[in-house]
Amino acid sequence: MAVSENSIDDVVRAAGVVVLRDQESFPEVLIVHRPHRSDWSLPKGKVDPGEHLLETAVRECAEETGLSVALRSPLPRQSYVALGRPKTVDYWVGVIREDEGFAPDEEIDEIRWVSVDRAAGILTYAHDRDLITEAIAIPETTPLVILRHAKAMKRSDFTGTIDAERPLSGKGRSQAKALVPLLDAYGITSVHTSDSTRCTETVKRFAKTLEGRVELESSLSEEAHHENPKRAAKTIRRIADLEEPAVICSHRPVMPTIMATLAESLGLPVDDPRLDPKMSPGEFLVIHRAFEDGGIRAVAIERHDAPLGDGENHDSLA
Repeated sequence: MAVSENSIDDVVRAAGVVVLRDQESFPEVLIVHRPHRSDWSLPKGKVDPGEHLLETAVRECAEETGLSVALRSPLPRQSYVALGRPKTVDYWVGVIREDEGFAPDEEIDEIRWVSVDRAAGILTYAHDRDLITEAIAIPETTPLVILRHAKAMKRSDFTGTIDAERPLSGKGRSQAKALVPLLDAYGITSVHTSDSTRCTETVKRFAKTLEGRVELESSLSEEAHHENPKRAAKTIRRIADLEEPAVICSHRPVMPTIMATLAESLGLPVDDPRLDPKMSPGEFLVIHRAFEDGGIRAVAIERHDAPLGDGENHDSLA
């Protein structure tokens, strides 16, 4: 279900992270002190206008703690009443990418790394303690993003003779731009795409932020998939086996093969509703994979609606 920050039920939306680190063989969690509330909690904050929840989680952690994080497995959504208004907070496990140094201010005046056991005695709210219990039970994961290309120019408006060269529409270009911080939120480092123009244009702006190349996967184009779906499935299995954060961009007609292949590779039911191949332009699925004992399994799956690129914030979590 899609939910907007300005939804009619007037729910306050917020997002945050549970940041863990290993310290001498036992886990520590990062907690923050808010002087205006006189409480200890986890890094989190409200969604800014036009901001996606993924961006909020990363931004708030950086502002409050000085830590740049990449998102990993989603955690249970927290719902409660704050200052007389219903509030929901979406959380992810966060892994540290960079430490820019903590700078205390009126919002957060102290941060602490504490053992998980000690955190239970310091944190003010029971739901924060529950989140930490959930987080430490999750194995280390690596995200795989399945992305349908952004909105393309209509076939009826395209004057070219080769459909694979049909570009993104103006709306699609806005979506591609809005996808950049969302893919970066997961720390994606490997970009794979159909070689059709509408797919390469969807991911090229993000790829430039990596200063890396886009891996063109010709087997994932509509035309190549139609001729040889088994070759497309082989490509998906190869990418799914990569132990690095990756994104795959392809087309609606290819999605049933992609989802069926991932279900088989990850030991999921072929009719798992989270792997529904019906995806709108710019919509994406995130599979958090654990690499254990020579095998791979899906630890968590989430779906996000296409970024609108028009100042609204829509999200969908599963």
